[in-house]
Amino acid sequence: MKMKKRVVVMAIVALVVVILILAGIKALQIKTMIDKGKSFVPPAETVTTATAQPLSWDSALGATGSLSAVQGVTVAAEMPGKVAKLSIESGMPVKKGDLLLCQDTSSEEAQLLGANAQATLARTELERAAKMLAGKIISQSDYDKARANHEQALSQVDNIRATIAKKNIRAPFGGRVGIRQVNLGQILREGDQIVTLQSLDPIYADFTLPQQELSRLKNGLPVRVTCDALPGVTLNGRITALNPLVDADTRSLRLQATVANGGERLRPGMFVNVAVGLPARSRVIAIPATAVLYAPYGDSVFKIEDDKKGKGGKVLRQEFVRLGEKRGDLVVVVGGLKEGESIVSTGVFKLRNGQAAVVDNKLAPHFQQAPRPENN
Repeated sequence: MKMKKRVVVMAIVALVVVILILAGIKALQIKTMIDKGKSFVPPAETVTTATAQPLSWDSALGATGSLSAVQGVTVAAEMPGKVAKLSIESGMPVKKGDLLLCQDTSSEEAQLLGANAQATLARTELERAAKMLAGKIISQSDYDKARANHEQALSQVDNIRATIAKKNIRAPFGGRVGIRQVNLGQILREGDQIVTLQSLDPIYADFTLPQQELSRLKNGLPVRVTCDALPGVTLNGRITALNPLVDADTRSLRLQATVANGGERLRPGMFVNVAVGLPARSRVIAIPATAVLYAPYGDSVFKIEDDKKGKGGKVLRQEFVRLGEKRGDLVVVVGGLKEGESIVSTGVFKLRNGQAAVVDNKLAPHFQQAPRPENN
């Protein structure tokens, strides 16, 4: 019995010794890995660089606005009647005077025949009365009655022709029609809507600016219009109207600019960004927009500095910046960066603070204020 207990104890002791040996080996491995991790130096990252350069930019006032048509109406029926002919399709362009819709005018045309005959008879009687008046056969009163009858007959003819013209509905100006709201054979009442008509080129941009800017604003100042629906496209125009009344609630002034809209890319009702160019120029510090690491807690760039630890080479230091206006490939730095400082220009999303870097600008892109990419 004692022999069995001794064997069990020796087995337990041997097992504990094996566990301790394995634990020691594992701890030694972990310590070795930690030491290697501490001494590991990541390879230097190859980067392209740019310099924070001073530029002279046109001063501009930014605002948000909306577009409206220079001319825009909803064409409606002036008189009741049945649609006899449709000359338009939804979305088609039209010119001033183009026929849009014809209502049934058979009744008016029949009345016009009788009215023309009555007018012809009245003219004949007037000519006869004029000859009789010259021979003193009738009195002046009889001649005046004949003349009045003739003018009344002509008025009746003109009235019927005007009715026919109102039932032949034409475009009041050139533009593009919307979705038509009537169909062939439909009975229209007076005032029923037929189709919208909008003049799209040029187009108005309506926006507001604070009253403090009133002294710097005037008709003729250039404006630049951009829209999220047309990324990378800038349309030019000029201020054509300043509202004489300042809004009493917001203390802002409403302005209207006329913008060329070739190709009808902009449409009334769209939201746009407007920049009003001012005669004065301002000095700014600009960097490539691709050099900025955008983040919710703040935008930053990576400066290129000499390694201060004596190892030579270059290191990256992350610096938070405040940004201003953006134009083309460049963005203005309001704070956090000085003129002439060198920064990483591309690929900043994969960099980290304190990382070693190697500068290679062989494939560095050329950044421009007004880029014009080639159509490849």
